Amino acid sequence: MSKALVTYFSATGTTARVAQKLAEAIHATLFEIEPQERYTSADLNWNDAASRTSKEKDDPAMRPATAKKVADIDAYDTIFVGFPIWWYVAPNIVNTFLESYDLSGKTVVPFATSGGSSMGRTNDVLAPSCPNAKLKQGRRFTSNASAGELKTWAEAFL
Repeated sequence: MSKALVTYFSATGTTARVAQKLAEAIHATLFEIEPQERYTSADLNWNDAASRTSKEKDDPAMRPATAKKVADIDAYDTIFVGFPIWWYVAPNIVNTFLESYDLSGKTVVPFATSGGSSMGRTNDVLAPSCPNAKLKQGRRFTSNASAGELKTWAEAFL
């Protein structure tokens, strides 16, 4: 069994709760991808073209800074990366996180939270950010995903 890390970005707390359940279920280390500048409710207003998230969507090259780094990424074989789905892809900060490390040879498994949106083009957008890693097809979970459901899914990658 490989050593696993569950990382996550959560704007409203939903992804954080799912990530915590996943980490506990598979006995993995938990790490929050924190933005250097926290997202406010105005930043998350999808209906405002001038909101921070809308600007990030419109500029896929934008890389919001993270507040901290994983101390020893080399200690992990499998890295689960959780996030809310924004416009059928991961938020740009997830790319920032992935690009901050050499993930060569590691297994990277995305998971997302959403009430109904699919994973969309997530892997296509994330792949360039983790070259030489084994990027697996991710899965979307609802906010009430059970620990058993998460564990069963994750064990296929460990």
